[in-house]
Amino acid sequence: MSLLVVGTLAYDTVETPSGRVEDVLGGAATYFAVAASFFGPVRLVGVVGKDFRAEDRALLQGRGILLDGLQVAPGKSFRWSGRYTGDLNVAQTLDTRLNVLEGYSPRVPQAFRNSPFVFLANSPPALQGAVLDQVGPGVLRAMDTMNLWIESAYDDLLAMLRRVDMVILNDAEARAVTKEPFLIRAGRRMLELGPRIVMVKKGEHGAFLFSHNHFYAIPAYPLEHVVDPTGAGDSFAGGVMGYLAQAGEVDEEHLRRAMIYGSVMASFNVEDFSLNRFRRLTRAEIDARFDEFLRFTAHP
Repeated sequence: MSLLVVGTLAYDTVETPSGRVEDVLGGAATYFAVAASFFGPVRLVGVVGKDFRAEDRALLQGRGILLDGLQVAPGKSFRWSGRYTGDLNVAQTLDTRLNVLEGYSPRVPQAFRNSPFVFLANSPPALQGAVLDQVGPGVLRAMDTMNLWIESAYDDLLAMLRRVDMVILNDAEARAVTKEPFLIRAGRRMLELGPRIVMVKKGEHGAFLFSHNHFYAIPAYPLEHVVDPTGAGDSFAGGVMGYLAQAGEVDEEHLRRAMIYGSVMASFNVEDFSLNRFRRLTRAEIDARFDEFLRFTAHP
């Protein structure tokens, strides 16, 4: 089934203990869409500037990502600069330039509005709401958020949580939204705010799944070396939603498998800068790592 993602495309400058790269392809919707594209068709809505490189468009199109909803506006694409030092779960933002994102309002093409699966990548809650106004009810409507919106647009965020089926966010964000210091209680409290499914990412410590009927926890895929954690959370979400759209079902079994695929996609993403690991990744590698994950988490 078709999967629609609405969010940012960007050029990033990133410094980690493994090195530094400048003006590489990034953005929440980019990481999500490429990760999800290994499971099925993806429809992308976003905006870039006139400086968006032909080779980056070719990467997206080469993954079968439909770009009918990608606007090209006068000016420069969104840019983000960040640094990772001791704790690779936390980025220090050095510079953010909205550029073409200033005043941008997503427009979902008519052909995309019947998408059964929709993911609202990190963006202001008011813009996420405007996207939901343009699409039908579908099978699954999911969203991401971040501390900036929790702090500056809390009421809008609460309104969005009442409109979606699923939210994917990290542990710090779950605590901030719910004002609960204990993560399990925070996850349960998130369900009371509206979504019927809550996935809480914990970086290198795995993820939790909460619903009204069950709870599930997984570790992260163990890696000895991380090159660049940028986009790991978006790649996790792409793996989750991509698998669910491929399966066409959102029950307990498929949600659990989706979480593992999410962890697998995040683990590949962090093995290189930008989307470089995804450029040479195959579905066979993904499935092999999924099977390996099942083996080392299975009971004897």
